[in-house]
Order: sequence, then structure tokens, then C-alpha cells
Amino acid sequence: MGLFSRRPKATDLHVGDPRFDDWEVVADYGDLETAKAFAGQLGSLGITCAITSDWELDRFGRGDIALRVPPESYGDATVALDGLDLD
Repeated sequence: MGLFSRRPKATDLHVGDPRFDDWEVVADYGDLETAKAFAGQLGSLGITCAITSDWELDRFGRGDIALRVPPESYGDATVALDGLDLD
């Protein structure tokens, strides 16, 4: 394992990474901090997830950000996110 090799965390941002193209989008966010907060909550519930973007974010951490899960986790993730809704 190389110096920079490590297991990605749920809160890592993956830009233009084709490994997640087949994963389901459970939520879209406009800023990285919000996406990280919800990804961390899913991760703490044992739900595998990834934060993705097709393009680099701006200098403020804003952009088109998707929270994705493997297809088999979609139902659990949507139920968990509904329970975390702050509205």
C-alpha cells in the first residue's frame, strides 16, 4: 500500500470518478459542508455512501454535489435521510 493509499471516507469528495456512476443519487447539495454532514450521518448508520461531483468545486466549496449510495442501499438511505430532515 502506497504512502497516500487509504480507504476513502464517506466524507471524501470524488470529482469525476467513474466508480460511482452506477450508484444512486439520494440527495443533491450546493455546498460541501452540508454534503459531508449528511454523508457522515449515513456512514454512522452503517450505510455506504460517497460524495461526488462532475466538476471541481469553487473556492468556497460550492458546486453541484451528489450524495450517492450503492443501488441496494437506496431504500435505507432515503429513509435515513427523511429522518434527518431539518425542516
